[in-house]
Amino acid sequence: MYYSRLKMASVLGVCLLGLLLCLPNGLRNPFPSMPWRQIHLGLDLRGGSYLLMQIDLKSLTHDRLQTLADSTRDTLIKSQLGYRNIETNVEKGSITFLPRTPAETDADIAALDKLPRAVPHEFAVTKQDDGHIALTLAPEAVTARAREAITQSIEIVRRRIDATGAVDPEITRQGDDRIVVELPGVSDPERIKTLLGTTAKMTFRLVDSNPMHAAAPPPGVTLVPMANPSEGGPLPVYDHVDVDGTDLTNAGAAIDSQTGEWAVSFSFDSLGTHAFSTVTQANVGKRFAIVLDNKVIEAPVIRTAITGGSGQITGGFDAQRATDLALMLRAGALPAPLSVVEQRTIGPSLGADSIKAGIISLACGFVLVILFMALFYGRFGWYANVALFANLVLMVAILSLFEATLTLPGMAGMLLTLGMAVDANILINERIREEVARGRTALAAMQAGFERATSTIVDSNATALLAHVMLFVFGTGPVRGFALTITIGIATTLFTTLLLSRLLMVRWYARTRPSSLPV
Repeated sequence: MYYSRLKMASVLGVCLLGLLLCLPNGLRNPFPSMPWRQIHLGLDLRGGSYLLMQIDLKSLTHDRLQTLADSTRDTLIKSQLGYRNIETNVEKGSITFLPRTPAETDADIAALDKLPRAVPHEFAVTKQDDGHIALTLAPEAVTARAREAITQSIEIVRRRIDATGAVDPEITRQGDDRIVVELPGVSDPERIKTLLGTTAKMTFRLVDSNPMHAAAPPPGVTLVPMANPSEGGPLPVYDHVDVDGTDLTNAGAAIDSQTGEWAVSFSFDSLGTHAFSTVTQANVGKRFAIVLDNKVIEAPVIRTAITGGSGQITGGFDAQRATDLALMLRAGALPAPLSVVEQRTIGPSLGADSIKAGIISLACGFVLVILFMALFYGRFGWYANVALFANLVLMVAILSLFEATLTLPGMAGMLLTLGMAVDANILINERIREEVARGRTALAAMQAGFERATSTIVDSNATALLAHVMLFVFGTGPVRGFALTITIGIATTLFTTLLLSRLLMVRWYARTRPSSLPV
């Protein structure tokens, strides 16, 4: 029951610091240059938009198979081996082809077995009964690629949304192939949907100049439509990617000094600069298509080698479209298209009603708990109430420090935390009552009451902490907000119950030296 001055100052200092950290939630920042951390209101309290988006895993598999098919062609040609009828089957996750002659089958398999793999055992090279050779993706590799794609998509979606100026967006993963985007304060998310629904996968590919291939393209050439149909029909574009958009380092909207139209300027890193320089040097006089999401934006003729690693895209852009395209190119291309599965809009009036209802319920619960403790435990009940108020302050302080987003379930978690804190104080006071009834002196009763209640309080809060940590790890959306609030509340409950309320009792006893306790 002894409190040194250092221990006493530490407990009171933590409480004072918590009170200071709470202030930004009710005051405006008087010094804009100073950090001003406060709790942000979630979608259900502030109003806004909710988007549930799903990634196209088939497109992801198709892209990998297309790359694998290109690697197969290059490897066989470099090994002086032939092939016939390369076909891609997305449903089976495989590509198949016929060797030039049956005698080359073993040589083809040996050459393709040396292809680099993204992960060990990513694909298997086998000979089929009908003489075809198949490269089949392993299900485990497809699953691993899907998980990686979701993680990458979340980061790209976050960069795109941050660039629009949206405040406090919540971007979380749901299941194996879905992303939840919550935009508090955004009542019209159409522009956001357009930004997120565009893959922004840009490639630079040569155009097949053979006029016969414009109607019937050979293997390795695909008819790609123009982004602006008024500029003509589809162009025969080689499937081989000469320069990849992933090598871009910067992009921005600008006005073309010659035409006065909006354009998108871009620059490459060292790898992209080298590739761009090499292909333009070797193909002067040929058309070079800029393909964005399987549509040709423009296909200019290469007049001279471009070695500076920068360029400009024109295509009838207006200011908004040029700005959005530059934004998407800077943020990076999505590994696969995203489609909106569900969309909800919550009005600010509904959010205001939720805040009012949450505050009323929190205030009523707090007042009832205070009355209960005061009526049943007298002076020690009031000390418990002071600790309860400090508990609430510390919860808000920690949430403010981490700039957490408060939702309606989070407010419910606060109310539940107050109830749990009361349980701990009741255990202590009842233990002290029992010790007084056994005839112990005032100080001995307080000492024994705290000692015997502490283990019970710690055990019960530890099990609750484990449960809510698991809820936070495996939960999504509002469930995570609820679990986070409870987890923080458990830590503050242990501090205020076992340190602050005990400090108040000890200081009262040291000052008054009572012969009996007011229990």
